[in-house]
Amino acid sequence: MNTVENLIRVISRLPGIGPKSGRKIALHLMKNRTTSAQELVSVITLMQEEVSECSSCNALTVGNPCDICSDALRRDEILCIVADVSDLWALEKAAVFKGRYFVLGGLLSVFDGITPDDLNIKRLQDRVQADVQAGLLTEVIIALPATIEGQTTAHYIAEKIRQVAPHVTVSQPAVGIPVGGELDYLDDNTLQTAISSRLRL
Repeated sequence: MNTVENLIRVISRLPGIGPKSGRKIALHLMKNRTTSAQELVSVITLMQEEVSECSSCNALTVGNPCDICSDALRRDEILCIVADVSDLWALEKAAVFKGRYFVLGGLLSVFDGITPDDLNIKRLQDRVQADVQAGLLTEVIIALPATIEGQTTAHYIAEKIRQVAPHVTVSQPAVGIPVGGELDYLDDNTLQTAISSRLRL
């Protein structure tokens, strides 16, 4: 495999980009290898050096802890659990939640072989327990996709939270998120309705 074919292959593996788009992007980078390509290499290099996971919420960040965990104006009494960083970004873009976050790192899936050990569930339990002992946490919102995997994971997490914090309210977004819906694809108004109309689990 030559350099051009390898470039197309790597680009085509990115989310949302197939072989046709991969060829177009590769051609653009080759034609502009002294400008666009160099800038892209520089940005990716910086990302590798500077981006890490927040030690508190697991979000991708350039500083540790991240800006949200460092923000003294955020509400400590409410913790929102999301599957991935993209879901956190969606909620932040919609400006519908002012509490703290915890990124689970995926969803339980028998088909994909993803078990509780593959997710940040133990770290979540430790976080919830520490926040309760500090007198901070009163509610946990489990904001996972309305899919079979999402709901299975939500119920599993709810049980794990009750084991370490039985008096904490556990809820999930309700009205507005359709079955099979992904948070990252929903509009701001739908997210706002879902968060404000959350149901107890």
